[in-house]
Amino acid sequence: MGHGGDDGDNPAGERREVRALPKAHLHLHFTGSMRHGTLLELAERDGIALPDSLVEDWPPQLSAADEKGWFRFQRLYDVARSVLRTPDDVRRLVREAAEDDVADGGRWLEIQVDPSGYAARFGGITAFTDLVLDCVRDASARTGLPMAVVIAANRTRHPLDARTLARLAAQYADRGVVGFGLSNDERRGVTGDFAPAFAIAERAGLLLAPHGGELRGPDHIRLCLDELHADRLGHGVRAAEDPALLDRIVAAGVALEVCPVSNVALGVYSDLTSVPLPQLMAAGATIALGADDPLLFGSRLAGQYATMRAAHELTDADLAGLGRSSFEASRAPDDVRRAALADIDAWLAGSIPLREAAGAGRMSP
Repeated sequence: MGHGGDDGDNPAGERREVRALPKAHLHLHFTGSMRHGTLLELAERDGIALPDSLVEDWPPQLSAADEKGWFRFQRLYDVARSVLRTPDDVRRLVREAAEDDVADGGRWLEIQVDPSGYAARFGGITAFTDLVLDCVRDASARTGLPMAVVIAANRTRHPLDARTLARLAAQYADRGVVGFGLSNDERRGVTGDFAPAFAIAERAGLLLAPHGGELRGPDHIRLCLDELHADRLGHGVRAAEDPALLDRIVAAGVALEVCPVSNVALGVYSDLTSVPLPQLMAAGATIALGADDPLLFGSRLAGQYATMRAAHELTDADLAGLGRSSFEASRAPDDVRRAALADIDAWLAGSIPLREAAGAGRMSP
């Protein structure tokens, strides 16, 4: 991998269009998926004053190297969430997220949401979850993109709140919710305190996907594996710092949701060439590239593949491997997975035109 030059089956040396590569998107936060134009429009509608970093200076310059930096990031996220005022706003956000993923080659989306962050405005966590799942069904029907939801607890809130959300997720385990996560600043709270919540989700058969291994290193990844029984790690990229841990992750089949553009934006790595994707790939890790929060980081799904291709001179075969890996890490239904894998092979063979792939499943508005 990463040797540059021509691919063996592509003697002309032409690189295939990255947006045409079928992908599963597994790390996308709810409000963070909002289009920048939608944020501006909704804020103007309701007279909400946005900070300059979300208007003229967008995307904002961010760093989470210290608590002050993370607080600034979280404040921008909270400001963005405040523009979602009506069910139609939520419906629009989900539909546009689906449209953007389809345009980027997305064939399956697991969107992550913490209902408690929206409960006050939308009638409680159950009512908001019902709304999101209805919007997901609607967006999927309109765009042709199969979708599911990961309900995530917030590690800055009390672990009892996480248990409430885990029970909520369990109630919807066969109705559009496929996983349970744990988000926000990895350095806050005590990870082991959330183990009872994850046990509830595990008993319900949900995929367990806590954030770990971005702002904290390998030791925290071990806690996520040992105490939360993680099936997938939100980020997990810093497993590259500990070869024995990385071997354990690979042997256990734990997948990594790697979000390179946000890693650099938050100061985890100095630049895109420093993101250790080649090391993770060489070790045989199951990887799904994700956009995390496009609203704050300015890069969507295809951008993650394009930046890693450029930073590490990935071949088309490498990119196809990442595409396959994203479906392996997903909870996509078997028929969705089979069709996507076949189309990844077709992409690598050069038989999927961009126009056909990028517009697949899209209906006229």
